[in-house]
This record gives sequence, C-alpha cells and structure tokens, in this order.
Amino acid sequence: MQATNILILIIGLGAFAFFLGRGRSIALAAPLGGIRKLHSLPSYYGLHAALWCALPSLFLLGMWMMFDDPLINSIVVKSVASEIAPTNSASYNLLLNKISNLADGILPRKGENAALVAAADHMISLRVVSRWSLTALLLTLSSLGLLWGWSRISASFRARPVVEKVMQNILLACACLAIFTTVGIVLSVLFESIQFFRSVPIFDFVFGLEWSPQMAIREDQVGSSGSFGAVPLFVGTLLVSAVAMVVAVPIGLMSAIYLAEYASKSVRAYAKPALEILAGIPTVVYGFFAALTVAPFLRDLGASFGLSVSSESALAAGGVMGVMIIPFISSLADDVITAVPQSMRDGSLAMGATQSETVRRVIIPAALPGIVGGIMLAISRAIGETMIVVMAAGMAAKLTANPLESVTTVTVQIVTLLTGDQEFDSPKTLAAFALGLMLFTVTLLLNIFALHIVKKYREQYD
Repeated sequence: MQATNILILIIGLGAFAFFLGRGRSIALAAPLGGIRKLHSLPSYYGLHAALWCALPSLFLLGMWMMFDDPLINSIVVKSVASEIAPTNSASYNLLLNKISNLADGILPRKGENAALVAAADHMISLRVVSRWSLTALLLTLSSLGLLWGWSRISASFRARPVVEKVMQNILLACACLAIFTTVGIVLSVLFESIQFFRSVPIFDFVFGLEWSPQMAIREDQVGSSGSFGAVPLFVGTLLVSAVAMVVAVPIGLMSAIYLAEYASKSVRAYAKPALEILAGIPTVVYGFFAALTVAPFLRDLGASFGLSVSSESALAAGGVMGVMIIPFISSLADDVITAVPQSMRDGSLAMGATQSETVRRVIIPAALPGIVGGIMLAISRAIGETMIVVMAAGMAAKLTANPLESVTTVTVQIVTLLTGDQEFDSPKTLAAFALGLMLFTVTLLLNIFALHIVKKYREQYD
C-alpha cells in the first residue's frame, strides 16, 4: 500500500479504537450506576485506546519513510554489475538517478543497458517488499496497541491524566520540532556561508561596490575573478522596500483607522473583506500587473515631464509591492485598534476631546505596539519578496538611490544563483547562502527592534 493509504488506514483504526474504548467504558459504567462512577469521562477512555492504536504506528511510519528510500538505494547500487558500478559521488548520484527513472517509467527501457534494467527491476521488487512489509507491521502494531489500550479500561483506570500527559508530550514534541527546524536552517546556511567566506573575504562581500558573481571557466576569460560586493543588492533591497512602505503604511494605517473608528457596521462588513482580498492575490499576478501596466504608465508619465524612467524600475516594483502589503498593515492595525478598551474612548470623550483627538492622542498610542508589529511584519514581507522585483525591477545590480532606475534585490539574486545546475563548491553558488545569512540577520534585527518597541509601550498602557 502507498504511504497515503496507510496513513488513512491508521487514522481509521484510531477512530475505530476511540469508539470501541468509549463504548467499553460506558458498558462498564452501566452496572455501577452510570458514567459518574467512572474516574474519567468516556471520551478519555476512547482517546486512550485511540492513542495506543495510532501513535506507535504513526511513529513507525515516519521512521520507515525516513530511512526506506536511502536503504533501498544503497542496496540497489551495491548490487549492480561491476562494469557500471560508480567510482565517485557524482557517478553514484547519476547512476542512482537513472535507475530510479527506469524504475518509475520515466525513461524507456528499450535500448538501455541490461545491467541498468536489472537494477531497476531489483529496485521495484524491493519497493514492493518494503510497502507490504510496512503494511503488515503497521496493522500488527495497531492491533496490539488497540488490544492493550482496550484491556486497560476499567472503572478505576485514571484515563484523563494519562491522555493529558500524552497530549502534553505531543505538544512539547511539536514545539521542539519547530525550534530544531529553525536551528537546522540557521546552521545549514551558516555552514555554507563560512565556506563562501573562505574564498571571498567578508569585508569585500559586505562593503564591496560591484556585484558580478559570474565565474569564468578559463583564466583568460573576462571576469574570471568574479566580484561579490553585495552593497548594490542591499541598496536595491532597501530602495524597493522603502518605496513599498511609503505606499503601504499610510494607506494601510488610515484605512484601519477608518474601518475601526469611523465606518458603520454595514460599510465595515463589506470593506474589510474586500481590502483583505488583496492578500490572496498571487505575487506573480502582481508582477504581471507591475510589468505590463504600472511600469509602462510610469515610463510614459515620466517622459511627459522630461524624466528618464527605466522600463524596469524600483518605483514600479515598490509601488505594486506596497499595494500588496496594504492588507497586512490594515488588518493587523484594525485588530489592535478594535482591541483598545472602550473605557479609554469614553474617558477621552468625557473630558471634552473630539473623536479625531481621541483617535490621535489616545487610541493610536495605546495600539502602537500592535501597529509597530504589523509594520515590521510588512517590512519583512517586502524584503523577502522576489517575483514582483524580478518582473518589474529587473536584475541589474546597480548602486543607485534613484527609484526611477532598474535595480535588483537580495532575494532575486539568491534565486538567480540557485537556478539550474550548480556546483555547491563554487563561490558563485555559495554566495546565495551568504546573501541568505545577511537577509536572516536583517529580519532578526527588525524583529528585535519590534519587540523592544512593543515592550516599551506595553508597559506604559497595560
């Protein structure tokens, strides 16, 4: 059976175990005078049986899926004929990829080496044995778990503490998984960045003014040394993000104030969902809109005033990105403004302040932590945007502060460097990880700044 079918089967067995355990607890309670004579509610007995039925099987399924393919691949490669046996890691990966494609039917078998076809057949047979073995083991384990959980059910069995302890451990495991994932991402990016900085000095990368990561194959080719000065990328990222925030912050904040303080319930019921629709539009659609509509409009408008506006400019990309970010600021600001206690509004109005003065001097300062948090989230969103910049701002690494010219950003260059076949021991490819590390550092500093602002003003208004 496929892994998806096995997962559905385990969930079905868990549901069956729940109703079976719950029914057994009710049946045990009937002669004693009802479920009040049980230590726990019947649902806890059902959950106890379901957990014993499903959790061990789910753990085994996860471990099996993690190690199944690597083990099968290793067995298949070791069993191939000596004339096609790999001699290094590159040939190993190439051979394994070809055998997998033959086994999956992606490559035709006609005309292929007989040894490769035999290895593909061996891989298919191992996969079949693995799937059926996994199915048998999981069914056996689920049945034993169901039997064990069902047999422990009694009127005096403390099911609720056991179930709550298991759920607490599951929640702890999920929290640890999220933390370990973040640590793994940071360490992987950091390790590759260290490899890059062994080839390119960190001072040249952080303060260099020329970005040309193309590495020539021959010594006599132009640009054989490569230039990895990232300042043009940082400036381009900040320029596009600044234009986006100039558009998004005033419009988003003012729309949130209107919806929260001035709009009637009927207007709010339609305006707020309509505004949040902007957040659901794919970024590639924004990119098309920026490249086909906004950029030509800005070019023609600039020409009418005697200005030279590039067909791909930071202004076009940042403006459309700002429109995309408006819902982030508006929705969060609206929520925090609405959450300000009504007593603060009433007190301000009772002191003779007008509604606009109440909004300006009472509500906005009280909601400032949430507003700052929303703006920081929007800035992080703008810094990490890629598709709009690719389509509307271009890919030219220019060191300029003119929003009418073409620029590029850190994320665009990361995508460019990691597109296609790459050698991960080349400074050109490793530069993407160094850029990712810088991007991570910047967003981390933004979050620290936002937390500082939130803490400062929350102490004042709590």
